[in-house]
Amino acid sequence: MAGDCGYILSDIFGWKQGLSKKFNQAKAFYLVISLSTIAGLAINFLHVNLIKTLVYANVINGIVAIPILVAIIRIANDKKMLGLWTNGKISNIIGWCTVAMAGILLVIMFLTWKR
Repeated sequence: MAGDCGYILSDIFGWKQGLSKKFNQAKAFYLVISLSTIAGLAINFLHVNLIKTLVYANVINGIVAIPILVAIIRIANDKKMLGLWTNGKISNIIGWCTVAMAGILLVIMFLTWKR
């Protein structure tokens, strides 16, 4: 996960990246990996329940996924942006059914959540 974080942040900020590069060639990339590893160790020594942390992270992902899906579908139907390559009818049906199902499952999750 530390490596993933290094690659993602390097892509976002345009830093040089790659495990094949030496530290001097990709300092920010290696610093992110190092800091992520240290953060992981700190979490371990603080006796944080990792399973609960993963569950909460996935709950947040589920909540955030719905507006992202809506934005993707809206962009995929924007003729100004995509011209002839906009979504077809079947893609829209599948997309909106996915949003609806995710919304229903989110409501069910909150109704049945055991604290």
